[in-house]
Amino acid sequence: MGQRPHTGQKALGRRAKPWLFAPGRPYLHGLPINRPLFASPTHRKSLGMKILPPVSIETRRFVPDKWDVVAAVLVIGFIVALADASRTVILPLARIQAEPLSLAPAALPYYALLTALRMLIALGVSLVFTFTYATLAAKSARAGALLIPLLDILQSVPILSFISVTTLFFLSLAPGMELGAEFVVIFAIFTSQAWNMAFSFYQSLRTVPAELMEAGRMFGLTGWGRFWRIEVPFAMPALIWNMMMSMSGAWFFITVAEAISVGHINIAVPGIGSYIALAISRRDLPAIGWAILAMAIVILIFDQLLFRPLVSWADRFKIDVEPSEEAPESWALMVYRRSRLLERLTAPFAAGMRRTYRIRPPDMLSGRGESARRSSRRGQIIVYTILGLGLVLALWKAVGFVGQSLSLADVGAVIFLGLLTALRVFVLIALASLIWTPIGIYVGLRPRLTAFVQPVAQFLAAFPSNLFFPIAVSAIVAFRLNPDIWLSPLMILGTQWYILFNVIAGASALPRELRYASQNLHVGGWLWWRRVALPMVFPYYVTGAITASGGSWNAAVVAELASWGNRTVEAHGLGAYIMQASNNGDFHRIVLGTLVMSGFVVIINRVLWRPLYNFAERKFRLT
Repeated sequence: MGQRPHTGQKALGRRAKPWLFAPGRPYLHGLPINRPLFASPTHRKSLGMKILPPVSIETRRFVPDKWDVVAAVLVIGFIVALADASRTVILPLARIQAEPLSLAPAALPYYALLTALRMLIALGVSLVFTFTYATLAAKSARAGALLIPLLDILQSVPILSFISVTTLFFLSLAPGMELGAEFVVIFAIFTSQAWNMAFSFYQSLRTVPAELMEAGRMFGLTGWGRFWRIEVPFAMPALIWNMMMSMSGAWFFITVAEAISVGHINIAVPGIGSYIALAISRRDLPAIGWAILAMAIVILIFDQLLFRPLVSWADRFKIDVEPSEEAPESWALMVYRRSRLLERLTAPFAAGMRRTYRIRPPDMLSGRGESARRSSRRGQIIVYTILGLGLVLALWKAVGFVGQSLSLADVGAVIFLGLLTALRVFVLIALASLIWTPIGIYVGLRPRLTAFVQPVAQFLAAFPSNLFFPIAVSAIVAFRLNPDIWLSPLMILGTQWYILFNVIAGASALPRELRYASQNLHVGGWLWWRRVALPMVFPYYVTGAITASGGSWNAAVVAELASWGNRTVEAHGLGAYIMQASNNGDFHRIVLGTLVMSGFVVIINRVLWRPLYNFAERKFRLT
């Protein structure tokens, strides 16, 4: 019989782990605060503090328990799955053609494993891109003036265009091996994830409260320390929601990514996406049903083992004086926290990161004199000159390439098709905003409802528009409907959730003090929406609307040309133009369509979304 734990230990849980603090210096989220060390156990728990357990408990720390067993099973299972899926990448590429895909339900677990691992790898690459690209754009006004318009262009480029341009390059990196095809698929999935996450992180970095940054300077944190201890935690809740949306966006385009078709190159790597593409071409409805079931299971696993723990963990980073009354819970996070094995495995990395927080990078302009400033300006002029010349050269090459076989009349026709697609995008974004903004605010203010809506929205957002082709094509043909109208909803099916997820993230970050103040002042009805709710979520909504708009242009490539077996229904638009050019291997028309689409997205962002973004950053920032 063990000794009954004391009150402080019981308040933190039986398996509380030690966190050594300097005497008299308790910490809040890793930062010391001026509070007495000998606070009540409940107060210590609200501060995120861990209490040093008795010696009798500390002596048993090296004995594995049930949490270590569960954690070991999860870690070993992931390593085995990764090793099993990785063994095929060194095999000859011809094996894919020699072993055609199977529509048998028994093949789906292996296909689902391959697709899930590709998405995880692409998500990791997207995080690295987000932390570097978005940070540089947010920290440097000069860099942001170039990087943000470039990000607008990148998110407007259709995934088919990325695949068409990069397929030969990635295949050449591993000639004759499946690894080259995997590079193509992972890069295509990356292009469906990264831009949304980068926009979200950029928006969060631009709206960090000035008081938090000043507190970091007072505690002696360098820019590197403030980034990891203040800025990243502040941005983490919104970033996690956008990671979920990015994963769903990858599901939306998975059929295009895994079933590569560029001119004479046709490669279908094993996965759920290629399985769905084969089922659609064969008009096999039972196989589509099995694919939907496999998608649902994989999305549920992602939710339970990855995203739900992240949402629960990120709840600590909300700007609130009081702890949340309905904090999100996760059984997986409890396993991760109570496992001594995971703690010991991650301890060296955590210790190394903490040591870097006070490292000061060398000051390249230590003199701060006039000569140093002139040198800095001279370097910036050189860099921007090189970038400008590179941009002009790229445009000149692209125009020359298109002009080899296309005329001005062709360009005018493509611009007209772009106007038709732009009209659809505007109407659909407006309808989605009217529907999902109030719903997102309502859900985000209720953590328990958020926990229920989160996996459901992920599942609905993950549905590739191809899965609706049987219904859309059959209904349009049977009732003789206009494809220009009735194919349009397919464009917004996967992108409307960007608005919902960002609004939920914004509403979840609403400080409780502001809610209490509105209640005490009896602010309700439309006044509450106009003065409290909508201003608080507006920066998040703009981020969601920008990515939803860019995603809708991308989805037009898939949605404006629907096929079911030997039946094809086409809407007039730029997306159908690019899809036909890709199927025919006509690179001149692919480049022309991509240039026109990028031009439309950049102009719309510059004229509409960017002013709204700047207004939200200036007007509705927490200070």
